[in-house]
Amino acid sequence: MSSLNETPRSDRLHIGIFGKRNSGKSSLINALTNQEAALVSEVPGTTTDPVYKSMEIHGIGPVVFIDTAGFDDEGELGEQRVKKTKEALEKTDIALMVLADSDMEQELTWTELLKKNHTPVLLIVNKCDKIQDLDSLVNQAEKTFLQKPIAVSAKENTGIDEIRAELIRRLPEDYDAKSITEGVVNPGDTVLLVMPQDIQAPKGRLILPQVQTLRDLLDKKCVVMSCTTDKMEEALKALSAAPDVIITDSQVFKTVYEKKPESSRLTSFSVLFAAHKGDIEYYRKSASAIDNLTENSRVLIAEACTHAPLSEDIGRVKIPGLLRKKVGEKLTVELTAGQDFPEDLTPYDLVIQCGACMFNRKYVLSRIEKARAQNVPMSNYGVVIAYLNGILDKIG
Repeated sequence: MSSLNETPRSDRLHIGIFGKRNSGKSSLINALTNQEAALVSEVPGTTTDPVYKSMEIHGIGPVVFIDTAGFDDEGELGEQRVKKTKEALEKTDIALMVLADSDMEQELTWTELLKKNHTPVLLIVNKCDKIQDLDSLVNQAEKTFLQKPIAVSAKENTGIDEIRAELIRRLPEDYDAKSITEGVVNPGDTVLLVMPQDIQAPKGRLILPQVQTLRDLLDKKCVVMSCTTDKMEEALKALSAAPDVIITDSQVFKTVYEKKPESSRLTSFSVLFAAHKGDIEYYRKSASAIDNLTENSRVLIAEACTHAPLSEDIGRVKIPGLLRKKVGEKLTVELTAGQDFPEDLTPYDLVIQCGACMFNRKYVLSRIEKARAQNVPMSNYGVVIAYLNGILDKIG
C-alpha cells in the first residue's frame, strides 16, 4: 500500500525501457536502482505486461520505471503484449532503447515511434561484457540511429553512472517545475478550499487532487482554510477579509460562484489539473463544441480512475445529466475508464477528460494530440461544467 509520504506515480518522471526479449531490460532497471526491482531470467518473454516500478534515482528523484515486454514477442499472446508496450510508449517521458544484436530494424522502428511522440531516446548496448566485437556494434548503432549508444554491463555495473548523467541531461523542460496552482495562486495568498465530501471521497480521506493541491498551497506559504459546501458562508465570516482564491469541486461550481465574494477568484481542482496535466486553452476552446451538439451526437467521457459506478458519480451521472438537459435526452454518452481510450475518436463529437490526477502529463498530452490530429474537440470535467453553468469566463 502506498504511503501518504510517497510522491504519487502520476507526478513521477516515467522512464520506459524498450527492446527485444531477453535483451537485459529488467537487469538494467536493477542496476540503475541498485535493487532487485525487476524479475530477471534467461527465458525470453519473462516480462509480459508492462511493469511499473516507483523508485528513486540519485540526482533526479522519484521516477517510475516501465519494464516493457519485448517488442519482438510472437503469437496471439505476443501481439497483445506488444500492444501493451505501445500503450506504455504514450506514458514515457524518457526512453531507454536496449540494443540486443546487429539486427536493429525493430529498434529503429520503435525509436521513430517514440520520437514521433516527442520522447527523448537514449540508446543502450547492454551485456557489453558478453559481446565479442563491441566496437563494431557501437559503430553500427551510431550510423543507424545517428546517436552514439552507451555501452553497459548491468552485471558488472559499468556505464550505469553515464546513463544517470544522460537521463538528467534529457529531463523535460517542464519536469518538476510547474506548480499545480501556477497562474492562479500567488505565494502568501489566502485560499479557501470548498470540498464537498460526498460518496466519491473515500471514508476518512481526501481525494488525491485535494491532497496534492493542499500540499502545493502549503509550499507557497499560503494561508489555507477548508470547509464543506454547506459551511462556506460560515468559513467566509470567520475570515477577516475575502479570500484571494476559492478552489472547489467542479460539481458545486454554480453554488460556490453564487456565494463567493466578488473580489475572490474562483477555480476548481479539475480545472487546476487541466492546466497542470493538459492544455487548458485547448480545453476551453473545445468546450464551445457543446453548442453544436444535437440529440444525434456522441460524447465520450474519459475517466482516469476505474471504480464501481456511484449514484453521485460526476462522470457517469452528473455531466451526462447536464449535457442531456441542454441538448436532449437522446444524446449518446459513452464512457471509458483507466487506460482504455479509443484509437479512432472520429465517431465522437466531443471528448471530455477527467482531471487525470492518476495519469502523468505526457500521457494526457498524448491523448490531446490524438484528438487534435483527428479534429475532435476535447475538454475537461471542470471546464465543461463551468461552461454549462455559464461561468467559464469567470473561472481562473
